[in-house]
Amino acid sequence: MILNRPGIASMSLGKPWVHNLPDKLLQAAVHGFQGIELFFDDLDCYAHRAFNGDHLEAAHQTRTLCNNLGLTIICLQPFSMYEGLLDRAESDRLINDKLPRWFRLARALGTDMIQVPCNFLGPDPQTGAARTTGDRTVIVRDLQRLADLGAGAGFRFVYEALCWGDHVDTWEASWEIVRAVDRSNFGLCLDSFNIAGRVYADPLSASGKTPHAAADMAASLQRLRAAQIDPSKIFYVQLVDGERLASPLDANHPFHLAGQPARMSWSRNARLFPLEESRGGYLPILDIARVFFDDIGFRGWVSLELFSRTLADPSPTTPADHARRGIESYIKMGRLLQWQDHAIMETIVDVSCQSVGTEAPLQHRL
Repeated sequence: MILNRPGIASMSLGKPWVHNLPDKLLQAAVHGFQGIELFFDDLDCYAHRAFNGDHLEAAHQTRTLCNNLGLTIICLQPFSMYEGLLDRAESDRLINDKLPRWFRLARALGTDMIQVPCNFLGPDPQTGAARTTGDRTVIVRDLQRLADLGAGAGFRFVYEALCWGDHVDTWEASWEIVRAVDRSNFGLCLDSFNIAGRVYADPLSASGKTPHAAADMAASLQRLRAAQIDPSKIFYVQLVDGERLASPLDANHPFHLAGQPARMSWSRNARLFPLEESRGGYLPILDIARVFFDDIGFRGWVSLELFSRTLADPSPTTPADHARRGIESYIKMGRLLQWQDHAIMETIVDVSCQSVGTEAPLQHRL
């Protein structure tokens, strides 16, 4: 019996406007992935390239492609920059205008889940004034409003802390909010990169680590064990590593972007698949994964959500290269974590890679 299912984000197979969504979906399926986190940017690109900007038609066709390839669309994401806005008119616009459109797209895609990252809007770039509030009452009320509208339409939301978030930048903060929202259709995404990226890693440091990285990471994981999170409240997990940079990500670093938090710049340019130590991976991914699977007992979608400068490589092999790296990482993780299904997974991948060629033009392969 397969206990966990490998997924990958569409953005993690090639940058939109550089690599086509259908090609990326094909490579995900060929290499053994079973699920896709679908990024709106990919859908937007596909709509404008193939359907005169008709997002709904692009969503229907994406669903058809995924059905033909045996892929499940795990979620549509990211429904971002929403909760805790000081501009309440903008909050209402997102609820009254954007959300119904996303419901229509998600329904056309055949998924019942929308991912919501914590707000990282940051201060106004002109005035420096805050644009979000850290008031948990406001944040929770906003997310309850979202969840209640979703429940009426048959949708779930999965909430994720980002290590550069304005006010929610740890797993503890996101879990506190999920508990306070207290809706059955509102759950948690736990991401190894964002967990380690906040308490263990510091791209502004010459070492790439916080001053007490090992101790702080161990304490965070012990709190995660002790929290006794109901696995059913974790809608899926993400396993990703990060690259140790050769120099601090300060104003002189090529990844630096004025006004953007260093951890966000690092994330956008230098994530790695788990266990890619040869490429500079250094986060304690196995320690985090053991808490997810052994201590909490999570079973379900395991998504590899990679962002990297390598995704912009215009080579036509970029989607295949990243799909191969991702599934090799997933299988290695399965072995080291002693998942009961890792041998089955290897067989599935072997059969998939043999049954569909990767060189023929896409229209001859679907």
